[in-house]
Amino acid sequence: MDNKKLAEIYKENIEHTTCYYSEFACRNEQAIRLMPDERCHMRTPFAVDRDRILHSGAYRRYQGKTQVFSFTNMFDEETSNRSLHTTYVSQISRTIAKMLHLNQELTEAIALGHDLGHPPFGHDGEVSLNKSCVKHGIGHFHHNIQSLNVVDHIALQGRGMNLTFQVRDGIISHDGEVHNTVLTPDRDKSEETINDYITAKKNGKKYNWMPATLEGCVVRISDTIAYIGQDIEDAIRLNIIQRKDIPRDCAKYLGDTNSKIIDKLVKSVILNSYEKDQVAFDEETSHYLLKLKKFNYARIYTDKNVKQARKVIDKSMEILFDQYMEDILNKDHSSKIFTQFLNSKNEKYLNSFCDAEKVRDFIATMTDRYYNEEIKTYLLPGSFY
Repeated sequence: MDNKKLAEIYKENIEHTTCYYSEFACRNEQAIRLMPDERCHMRTPFAVDRDRILHSGAYRRYQGKTQVFSFTNMFDEETSNRSLHTTYVSQISRTIAKMLHLNQELTEAIALGHDLGHPPFGHDGEVSLNKSCVKHGIGHFHHNIQSLNVVDHIALQGRGMNLTFQVRDGIISHDGEVHNTVLTPDRDKSEETINDYITAKKNGKKYNWMPATLEGCVVRISDTIAYIGQDIEDAIRLNIIQRKDIPRDCAKYLGDTNSKIIDKLVKSVILNSYEKDQVAFDEETSHYLLKLKKFNYARIYTDKNVKQARKVIDKSMEILFDQYMEDILNKDHSSKIFTQFLNSKNEKYLNSFCDAEKVRDFIATMTDRYYNEEIKTYLLPGSFY
């Protein structure tokens, strides 16, 4: 293999690509890894990160995890799942990054990895798992922190993916539920900053938090753009709301379909961010987006059927978490937490985390279907023999 020739082609390709970069873009040579890594002569460091995420088990499990509506994928396969949402975030953020002359491979890697730590059943599952984590003394559960935990400590039998700082920061810094009109990168962040954030959030404290790169800001704002209209479309499909229920002024300004909403929001971001060290909506668009978020919360996320599903998840999560804790205490090696999780982890992982953290990590990896089957096994064991 002529690696010298490959290196020459790679260099020529990088020079061609980066000559179009904005002065605010993250350059490939700025990539930082915690551990030394073998150089690839075909891909940038951020493209390597993207591919490591794409080929991970956690990424494959996206397709089995709920986006918003728990249990609906069992009877409606067109309802959004975590895989679709991640794809939408990736495509929207790449479009914005391209128009702003930013690093598209960094943007894509962050987008594809941003929800790797999401537990089954979307936000409902996160709320329920959080309760069990607090009960067992390991602090609050946040899926963005868990996503970093996946790529750093859980993936590849506990070795981690050894991703770049910029991708890891983008993953933990996404938060589509926080409403920001303007996102400005915090370029002074470090590993110490990330550790301080994790400690604060696990202790239930608030923390002002921005991505370290403009590409990370793009993914964070694209997360909102990807879900706001799609959640409305899913709610209409499931007869939770009707299209006419969308606030009239929001529908008039942003549009009343997902495609129109995405189009309006993406154009606003590009026009208000071009040649600036920020990612932003204009004030009017931000106003109507916030109003639409409040509508979604009131009419969709807290719908009586959604809240009913949350009760089921709350109770079953407590049962499952406590059962796995008991299995570890009793060294029940027939339990799935051993056969499907702990037995494949290296000594570093096993010695670095307490029992409750191991249970948290196992449950957070589960798809909705896997979780349901485990609950059936423990609550209805006779039906399986």
